[in-house]
Amino acid sequence: IIYLAPHMLWLLVLTLPCLGGSVPVTSDPGPGTELVGIVGGHDAADGKWPWQVGLWVRNQISSEWILNCGGSLIHPQWVLTAAHCIPGRNPVTRHIKVQLGRVRPSDSDSVQVARIIRHPKYSLGQGPEGGADVALLKLEAPVQPSNLVGLISLPPASSSFPPGTRCWVTGWGHIASGVPLQPPENLQEVEVPMVANEICRQQYLRINKFIQDDMLCAGSEGRDSCQGDSGGPLVCKWKGTWVQVGVVSFGHKCGLPNFPGVYARVTSFLPWIRRLIRSSP
Repeated sequence: IIYLAPHMLWLLVLTLPCLGGSVPVTSDPGPGTELVGIVGGHDAADGKWPWQVGLWVRNQISSEWILNCGGSLIHPQWVLTAAHCIPGRNPVTRHIKVQLGRVRPSDSDSVQVARIIRHPKYSLGQGPEGGADVALLKLEAPVQPSNLVGLISLPPASSSFPPGTRCWVTGWGHIASGVPLQPPENLQEVEVPMVANEICRQQYLRINKFIQDDMLCAGSEGRDSCQGDSGGPLVCKWKGTWVQVGVVSFGHKCGLPNFPGVYARVTSFLPWIRRLIRSSP
């Protein structure tokens, strides 16, 4: 199921083709179940995950801003998120802004986005389950690092994280399928074990979803990302340094046994990410 942010019904209705879902429309209008929210987590402390950003999208009908996804600061001027977090065939930069350095939702001092680049292989029709569920957002100006705002490193291409490795995922999404995070909506964190792609593939084939090579899986019963966490970072320790190995993409409901969360595999997209950041003026 795909993990989308909460409150995204309007967005999906406006921007997605008919995908059909198995979940009541009020809680999750996505194709299946978009990833939104942290299951089994707890409040994150200020500055603990300084690369975590919130993606605010403007509802074109009501004009209100809605925190619909997460993302991560991978460069002073670039945010990595999920392609499915970006609404519409031709998204408008002024309808997206980024919140930095805060554990509670606030769009007041957010940063405007100057460029939106979805991965060229991402399919709007297939959504996250089609793979390549990554996007880059270029901010209007570089961000000044502080004790609350910092960068997450990308993993070396050669890095691998064997099944059972404990990693962390963060977000403001649902705390169970259809159950939103309650005020004051503090950023949630949860430790999740990596799951081998072969195992994950067998599990998801039972519901006719195919885990591709550019995806990875993490989570266990009661510990997962969920709707609204989409686009956020899955981070692991690599030789003593935090690196981002995944981008929250989709799943089957949230926190179920035998259905770990599915993430875009960051190492699959390193050449694309580096080329764009390097070539950008």
